[in-house]
Amino acid sequence: MKILVCITHVPDTTSKINFTDNNTKFDPTGVQFIIGPYDDYALARAIEIKEANAGTTVTVLNVGTADTEPTIRKALAIGADDAIRINAEPTDSFFVASQIAEHAKSAGGYDLILMGRESIDYNSGVVHGIVGEILGLPSISPVMKLDIEGTTAKLAREIEGGKEYVEVSLPFVAGCQEPIAEWKIPNMRGIMSARTKPLKVVEPKAVDSGVKLQKFELPPPKGAVKMISADNVAELVTLLKNEAKVL
Repeated sequence: MKILVCITHVPDTTSKINFTDNNTKFDPTGVQFIIGPYDDYALARAIEIKEANAGTTVTVLNVGTADTEPTIRKALAIGADDAIRINAEPTDSFFVASQIAEHAKSAGGYDLILMGRESIDYNSGVVHGIVGEILGLPSISPVMKLDIEGTTAKLAREIEGGKEYVEVSLPFVAGCQEPIAEWKIPNMRGIMSARTKPLKVVEPKAVDSGVKLQKFELPPPKGAVKMISADNVAELVTLLKNEAKVL
């Protein structure tokens, strides 16, 4: 079985985000980068499937520039066999999905293409669907459980008000989230072996996504708060009704 896990290189959730050039460019100064948390779940489940099925290989793929390679090496340390870096800035969802699909086709296809349900920087949550459409494969998200039985996968995914249980034949694309697996932390042996695992750099396919970035905008700062005594319920209700207008 061949598994492709697509990972993002994103700012740590505790990082302070700033923009430059009149809010048109992200400023990476002082920012710690990590594997996207949802991608971490996808990678962890792929490694579990590999460990349970002899002969299974796991390839990680990232669309990014050279500064993403430490993040890719971490994925190799966790247990992936090899890695691909598409040498391009991940400008938008269609561009990224097109690069993933192009690699999958050139590699002869994969039995499973796993990724996070969304990246935590842009949060678009559409890359898996676009990849599936380009490749003509089923795309399912957000997947919370994934079991492989022969050439069939049994999945549970989150829907409005509950869960949906799905069976699908391989190959397919899945956008993953917790609790599909427990995050894995690389051990020293994995870190050392990751240094010699193959990391292939591939030039991107020319894609005109039609998307143009105008500017970034930070959320407005938090407003002032009013502290109400715990025993003053009447005042709290009045403020919620007349000022906050939520009652």
